[in-house]
Amino acid sequence: MQTTPTKSPLREIVQPFIDVVRAPRALWGVNLPYLVEGMVYFGMVSYLAMYFNEYIRLDDVWASVMVGSLTSGITVSMFFLGGVCDKVGVRPALIAALAIMLVGRVVLSAVPSLGLHAGKVISAANGVAFIGILLIVAGYGLYQPATYAAVRQFTTEKTAAMAYAMLYALMNLGGWLPTFFTPVRERFGIAGAFWMCSGFTVVALLTTIALLSRRTVETAIKQAEADRAMEKGATNKAPVSAASKVPTVDESRPRSLWSRLVSLLRRLINWIVNHPLANAKFAFFIFALIPVQTLFAHQWLTIPQYVERGYRDSWPWISHNFEKAVNFNPLLIFVLVPIVTALTQKRNVYNMMIAGTFVMGIPTFLLALGPTPFNLIAFLVISTLGEAMWQPRFLQYAAEIAPPGRTGAYMGVAQFPWFLTKMIVPIYSGRFLQHYCPATGPQDTRTMWFIYACITMASTVMLVAARNWLGRDFKTKAD
Repeated sequence: MQTTPTKSPLREIVQPFIDVVRAPRALWGVNLPYLVEGMVYFGMVSYLAMYFNEYIRLDDVWASVMVGSLTSGITVSMFFLGGVCDKVGVRPALIAALAIMLVGRVVLSAVPSLGLHAGKVISAANGVAFIGILLIVAGYGLYQPATYAAVRQFTTEKTAAMAYAMLYALMNLGGWLPTFFTPVRERFGIAGAFWMCSGFTVVALLTTIALLSRRTVETAIKQAEADRAMEKGATNKAPVSAASKVPTVDESRPRSLWSRLVSLLRRLINWIVNHPLANAKFAFFIFALIPVQTLFAHQWLTIPQYVERGYRDSWPWISHNFEKAVNFNPLLIFVLVPIVTALTQKRNVYNMMIAGTFVMGIPTFLLALGPTPFNLIAFLVISTLGEAMWQPRFLQYAAEIAPPGRTGAYMGVAQFPWFLTKMIVPIYSGRFLQHYCPATGPQDTRTMWFIYACITMASTVMLVAARNWLGRDFKTKAD
């Protein structure tokens, strides 16, 4: 029997770079600013809790809440501002988004030097800083949808997948670049690092304006439309029948208020019954992943302070260079995802979810053994390997469990638990830091990470327990 040749993992890694070089100018105008924006966003969010500790003089509890207001606020902002780019166009939306984020980042950078009253949640310094966060939230809520809309307009069905993959790769590559922020932070403080991020936002803004001119956008859209027409051929040339133009509802007769209410009630019931969360399997599956997703939130809510504080006395070099640990995950993801995907593409999706969440969660127990270089490096490498095993398969499972014609709805709702995670974790992560890993005084990081490890492993336990119920949908796939 003839077998399908597997793709080379090396080619899977190299190919995105080749595609980036060959990308048209319009995509360069999206990709380059997105790379810079990834560096700026992840760089600032990894410092943000420390920023509120040092300059606003908030405790760990409220510092975590402020960070959570940024990360969860972005999701809410995208819900309300996601459609703006459809009305004004992708170029104005991208420029406006970067300009708004620039103002917000300048505000955050300037607060420490304004001499405002600080030390409380309700204070001038925290109020101005929160305004900066709101501006960044609004800008990012506009920027992310506009970026994906631009890629959609500039590509065809054949080229879109690789273009979106490049966005994911560039985001992770940008997330690794703050590794080199250490000298700036040590010399100028976190505020200095924020000013540098504001400067890079100017670079992203000017790059967008220069590479994504109106003429470039119009040319790219027209070329993509022509390419799509060639791909589709004559399949869409069939004339529209007259019957399709006839309204299905007789609008000539006025409808009573009662009939309108009944119709509205029926539509509401139909929406509830057919909502993705009404699917018990799907709802259980996505909410079962919340425990393991808490590790993502800890990457900026806990790990920066843990490495800086927990290694301060025993391993000062690691403490001084905590950025290298905080930003190691995106680089590994950038490398590991195509390799792991190529090597496991024939594996059962549900089994990969179980194995991936286990591999991601189990090394958290290493941190419960104490702050040593080996435990930290092993945790970062092994947990990232687990992430590369299950995260790409998560959306694949969500797509496969969706009924025909409902894939988009299921994919959208699948992100809801991640939004809840970004809201829930900041509520307790600051309290845990304050109790188990304070900036001064005795520490008990072993207990903190043991509790977090138990929380994380709950996802694997639930997936294993529900295997016969959820996993049977995929028994026809090869193991």
